[in-house]
Amino acid sequence: MKVQTHCRRLLMEEKKLGLGSVISTSVGLVIATSCLVSLGQGAGEVGIVFIGAMVVACLLNLTTIGSLSELNALMPNITGGLAQYTLACMGPLPTIVSMVGGYLICNILSSGVEASIFAYAMSQVIPLPIPSIVYTVVMMIIVMVANLRGVDMFAKLQDLVAFLLVGSMVVMGLIGVFKLGTGQVVTQPANMATSPSQVISMTAVAFWLFIGAEFAIPISSQVKNAKKNVPLGMCLGLIIILIMQSVMVLGFYHYTPWSELAGSAAPHILYGELLLGKAGKIWMALVAALAVISTQNSGVNGLAYIGQGMAKMNMLPQIFAKTNKRGVPFFGVISISVSMFVFAYISDGSSDMIEFLILVGSVFWMITYIFAHMDVLILRKKMPKAPRSFKVPCGPLFPLIGIIGTSYMIFYISTDPHERLMIWLITGITIIVLGIYAFFWTKYRMKMPVLKAVPIEKVMAMDNELYYKARKKHGIW
Repeated sequence: MKVQTHCRRLLMEEKKLGLGSVISTSVGLVIATSCLVSLGQGAGEVGIVFIGAMVVACLLNLTTIGSLSELNALMPNITGGLAQYTLACMGPLPTIVSMVGGYLICNILSSGVEASIFAYAMSQVIPLPIPSIVYTVVMMIIVMVANLRGVDMFAKLQDLVAFLLVGSMVVMGLIGVFKLGTGQVVTQPANMATSPSQVISMTAVAFWLFIGAEFAIPISSQVKNAKKNVPLGMCLGLIIILIMQSVMVLGFYHYTPWSELAGSAAPHILYGELLLGKAGKIWMALVAALAVISTQNSGVNGLAYIGQGMAKMNMLPQIFAKTNKRGVPFFGVISISVSMFVFAYISDGSSDMIEFLILVGSVFWMITYIFAHMDVLILRKKMPKAPRSFKVPCGPLFPLIGIIGTSYMIFYISTDPHERLMIWLITGITIIVLGIYAFFWTKYRMKMPVLKAVPIEKVMAMDNELYYKARKKHGIW
């Protein structure tokens, strides 16, 4: 679940959180049904050796966790996260491009894919003679209306939903590993690829399985011994996810033909049915459906407020900051919901399109992670003696590994040259459009140098509501 509103709720709790809370938050934020699609398609392409690609992707994401933890240690308790880090290092233009592309567009895209998976799951469980997209329409209208009314439908259930999804993966995976299912055990080669290059090329697919752990950083102010427990909790969360999803791959091997797995729009449902029959199919479909609804609700809510925050910083049109009588940024809620539906419609029922959109989303997120590593190196040079409660060890080594490794994954984002070219083309065009918008918006609307870093004390002041009141009083923005 890539964007979760319960982070905001946790911030308001008086009691201090321990290491276990950080781990559970990280795991719950990373796991989503789109991850299960990537897991199934990756395993279906190369077999058990996909676990090797997962290990590489996990290690690269651990470098990102390290860099983000150091940035949080230098600029603690800020709500904008990566936006404010990049603003303090590179200026408004890269910030707008990375935030709109790496967070808004990427999360809207992934949420649309999640909605498509939801529609497919419902059509499998409820065999009504209606197009699957109808389920998406109904679900997204309910979520949009609920958010416009200021109702967080899943605030108290999100932890339970995350637990059900993660618990189901563990149990179903172990049943498959030990051949305890009621279905037919299949005989098939363990590996579909033998060369290291084939495995490495799948790291981009595996990358999607581990993104989002950084959303645990906003709760750092409520964590006991945050210097140690926040980075450690996020790292342990990723390792737990690696083990859990490796178990699922081993379960796939015993019960699901690789070819069927690679071509499925909902591999978790396929696996559930082949493992435990109709009961397994219904269980995985219902749990996944709850997870998707929760994700949509959190996505619409979280992204609308991110848009509102960027509008307050004058990085987006002011309409994103306007609220209805219930205090909800209505334009963000409506525009984000509609955009999610567009991506859901595009990917509806097509495993190839779902995989393609996930890879496009991965590229945007990878670029954002590269910026995070660069931010660490820039701030070390600009502020070498500034106090940091956490610092990535081994000097610039791990940030550089993160930059090089992530760039490599972008370069080899797909094994299909044509698909790879299309992903680069879409990403490039989007970045160019965002860059043009950011240039003119920064220069003529914000009236700021487009590539000049904003002083760190000013960036941190932006989290205070008084900052905007003072600027408005003086006729700025």
